[in-house]
Amino acid sequence: MVDSVRVDSWLWAVRVYKTRSAATTACRAGHVRVNGDKAKAAQTVRIGDELRIRISGFDRILIVRQLLVKRVGAPLAALAYEDRTPEREPQAALGLRDRGAGRPTKRERREIDRLRGRDTPPD
Repeated sequence: MVDSVRVDSWLWAVRVYKTRSAATTACRAGHVRVNGDKAKAAQTVRIGDELRIRISGFDRILIVRQLLVKRVGAPLAALAYEDRTPEREPQAALGLRDRGAGRPTKRERREIDRLRGRDTPPD
């Protein structure tokens, strides 16, 4: 029985990242933390460890429940961790225009700037 697995291999096996090299790159970039410390790709994880993975600007919090070395199907991969990621609040789409609506008028551009918080004139 295996008692520890490389963090990049585990993230790939439980389908957090599509490839192992993507998981390794995320570790090198500092997007993966194990028990609060930045993790290198070769760092090992054990059952009960907390992983914080930054993906597209948000943190996913995973607790390791099962160690996997090989990639498995999605239903089995979901059993290997406990997801404690807090719910994200829905974000309103700012300044989206209908396709084919043309260039915004001066009034519409000012409204878009006000929505995005850029309505203050420079000093």
